[in-house]
Amino acid sequence: MLPDAPRPWHGGWRRAEDSQPLRLNRTLLRRILHYAAPYRWALLGTLLTIALGAALDTLQPQLLRMVIDQALPHDTVPGNPRLLAFLSLGILALPLASGLVGVWQRQLTASIGEGLIADLRRDLYAHLLRLGFRFFTSVKTGETMARITTDVVGAQRAITGTAVSVVTNGVLLAATLAAMLALDWRLTTLGLLVLPIFILPSWHVGQRLRQLTRQQLEANARLHGQLTETLNINGVLHVKLFGRRQAEQARFVKHVQELRDLGIRLAVTGRWLMVALGLGAAIGSALVYGVGGLLVIHGQLTTGALVAFAVYLARLYGPVTSLASARVDLATALVSFERVFQVLDTPVEIDEKPGAIALARPRGAITFDHVWFSYFELPTHAALGFHADDAPRPAPAPTQGRYWALEDISFQVEPGEFVALVGPSGAGKSTITYLIARLYDPTRGRILLDGIDLRDLTLESLARAIGMVPQEPYLFHDTIAANLRFARPDATDAELEAAARAAFIHERILELPQGYDTIVGERGYRLSGGEKQRLAIARLILADPPVLVLDEATSSLDSESEQAVQQALATLMRGRTTIVIAHRLSTILAADRILVLDGGRLVEVGHHNELLARNGRYARLYHTQFRHLANGQAEHRRTGNDAVVSTDAGLLTAPES
Repeated sequence: MLPDAPRPWHGGWRRAEDSQPLRLNRTLLRRILHYAAPYRWALLGTLLTIALGAALDTLQPQLLRMVIDQALPHDTVPGNPRLLAFLSLGILALPLASGLVGVWQRQLTASIGEGLIADLRRDLYAHLLRLGFRFFTSVKTGETMARITTDVVGAQRAITGTAVSVVTNGVLLAATLAAMLALDWRLTTLGLLVLPIFILPSWHVGQRLRQLTRQQLEANARLHGQLTETLNINGVLHVKLFGRRQAEQARFVKHVQELRDLGIRLAVTGRWLMVALGLGAAIGSALVYGVGGLLVIHGQLTTGALVAFAVYLARLYGPVTSLASARVDLATALVSFERVFQVLDTPVEIDEKPGAIALARPRGAITFDHVWFSYFELPTHAALGFHADDAPRPAPAPTQGRYWALEDISFQVEPGEFVALVGPSGAGKSTITYLIARLYDPTRGRILLDGIDLRDLTLESLARAIGMVPQEPYLFHDTIAANLRFARPDATDAELEAAARAAFIHERILELPQGYDTIVGERGYRLSGGEKQRLAIARLILADPPVLVLDEATSSLDSESEQAVQQALATLMRGRTTIVIAHRLSTILAADRILVLDGGRLVEVGHHNELLARNGRYARLYHTQFRHLANGQAEHRRTGNDAVVSTDAGLLTAPES
C-alpha cells in the first residue's frame, strides 16, 4: 500500500492577521522578559534614574512658586533678596542635575538595548544555521536578513524606548498628581475631567497604527529581498545579461514608493492622534486657568500657586498623552518582537537526537531502505512558524502532477565502491545526494551509514563523514587560504599546499598576485570555473571524508580545465565510497555500478555493458545522450574492478576498492 501523498507546502512565515484586535500577548511579554533578565541590574538602575528625574522635575515648579510668593515683593511683603538668590541657584542647579541623571539613564538604556540586539541576533543566526535546507529554498534571503537587521532594532526599541517611556511617564504622572493635589484638589479635579479625550482617540487610532507598522515592516522585507537578489554577483550578472536594468529599477522604485506612502500614512495618522490629545490638553488648561484665576481674584489661591499649578498641569498632560498612546506604541513596537520570534519558532526539521551516535571514521557503506521522499511534505511542527497556502486538501490525482521525488528506493553501496547515478532531468538524482548528506530526511524509509540510521548520528560526525562537491562550487569572499581552511581551520600551510597539489591547483595559485592570500571575490568570481572546481576539491581533500557525493559538472569547462578537474577528482575519489551524478560517458564507464533513475524510481542497476544488453531505460539514455560521445571520442577497456577511460576531455581512473 502506497503512503498517502502529502499536501503541498510552500514555506514562509505565518503572519498574524491585521484584523485581530489590538492586545498585548502575555506569552510574548514573558519571552521578552526572558531576554531582558540578564540586564536586571541595569534595569533597576534605570528605574532609579527615572525616580530621581521625576523628583527633580517635581521640584522645579515648587521653586517657581516660592520665587513668586515668598521672594518677590507683593502687597505688604517687601521681598527677600537672599531667598531669591538661593532659589535662582536652585533653578539653575536642577536642570544640571537632571541632565546628569539623564546621561546616566541613557548609558544604562544603551547597554540594555545594544546587549539585547546582540543577544537576539546571536540566537537568530544560531537558529537559522540549525534550520533545514527546505527552509532556505522556501523563504527569500532578503526577508530573512530583514528579520536580523530591521526587526531586531525595532524589538530593541520596544524595551529601551517604549517600555522605558511608559515607566518614566508613569512615575512622572504619579509625582505630578501628588504635587497638584497638595496645591489644590479642586483644580486637580478639573484637570482630570478631560482625561477621556486622551484615552478614546488612542483606542480608535491604535489599531490603524499597528496595521500600518506591520505593512511597513513587510514592505521593507520585500525591499531587502530585491536588494539581496539583484545586488549579489549572480543577480547583477543576470540583470545585465538580460537587459533588465530599467525593469529592476522600476521594481525597486515601486518598493521605495510603497515604503514612502506607508511612512506618510503613519506620520499623518500619528499626527491626527496628537491633534486630538493636544485638544484635550488645551481644554484642561483653559478650565484650570479660568477657575484658578477666579480663585486668585477671591483670595483663595496665591498667584505663585496658580503658576506652579499651570506648570504641573502641562507636565501632567505630557505623561498622560504618552501613556494614552503607550498601549498603541507598545503593541506596535511588539510587532518587531513577533516577527523575530516567528523565526526563532520556525521548527528545526533536521535535528540531532538526544544521545546521538558519533562515528569516528565510518567505513562508508550506504544503504537506502525503501525510501520515499516529497519536497511538498509539511513538517510535523510547521504550525509554529510556517503556513500552508489554504485549508488541508486531498491528495491530488496523478494527472495533476508528481508529488513524490523518490518512490520506494532501495540500494546498497559498499565501502570504497564507485557508483554512478544516471537518469533524465527530474529523475531524482540530486534528491538522493541531498538525502545522503541529510539536507533532508526521508518521508518514509531509512538511510543507513555503516548500518546506522542517519537520524541516529550526530550532525557533526555526519558532516565529517560525507563530503559533497556540487555542480557550482561556492567560495567565500575571502582569501584562497581561508576558503581552504573552511574545511579544516587548524590546517597548516604545508597541508594547504599538499591539498592544492593533489587537486592540481597549486601552481595556478602561485601565479596569482598574492598566492594563497589572494582574495577570490564574491562567490569566487575572480577565478575561472575550472579553478573554482579544483579549489572546492582541494577543500574536500583537506576535510578527508570517507564518503564522497559528487554532482559532476565539467560539461561547461574547456578541455584543459576539464582534464585538470577530472585528474583532481580521481585523486579525491581514491579509496573512498563515491556516489556521482554522472554527466560524462567516462564516469559511467569507470563506475563499479550504475543506478538508473526515472520518475523518482530506481529502474535498473548494473554495469554499462550489462545494462546495454538489457536494452532497457539505460540503453535508451545511452543512445540518446552518450552514444555520440563514444563514436570516435572514447576508447575504454575494463579489467576486473579497475577501469581506465580516455576521452578527448581528459582521463578518469576508477578508485581502488
